[in-house]
Amino acid sequence: MLNKLNKRQGGFTLVEIMIVVAIIALLAAIAVPGFLRARKRSQASRILNDLRMIDAAVDQYAIETNRSTGNVVGIQDWTNYLKKGSSLYLSGNSILGHAYGAQTVDTIPQVPSADYTALSDVAGTGFWSPYGP
Repeated sequence: MLNKLNKRQGGFTLVEIMIVVAIIALLAAIAVPGFLRARKRSQASRILNDLRMIDAAVDQYAIETNRSTGNVVGIQDWTNYLKKGSSLYLSGNSILGHAYGAQTVDTIPQVPSADYTALSDVAGTGFWSPYGP
């Protein structure tokens, strides 16, 4: 009789495994949208910080080269006033790949319209102020 108890195989039934899989799928369905929203929100924050750095770089360029209000500053000029090796310094593009383009002295840089559209569901007009369209 002792041998009979030792030989008994233990395991999970198909129903138990299916219940566990269903619970995991339910938890994933709840967590994934929140993760995607947080990712898009962090991208929007990165773009906002890039715009602040661009504004400071254009101001610094204008001061050092005696540019007046309304002068256009090319991408090569304002990127030289950013941290060397940063992605913004290397490309002059947003994290989503859209160009910030040439800037104007004493004018606040604007969010690229494609980025604004892509992130509008997580970052409304108030978020972008004063850099929004």
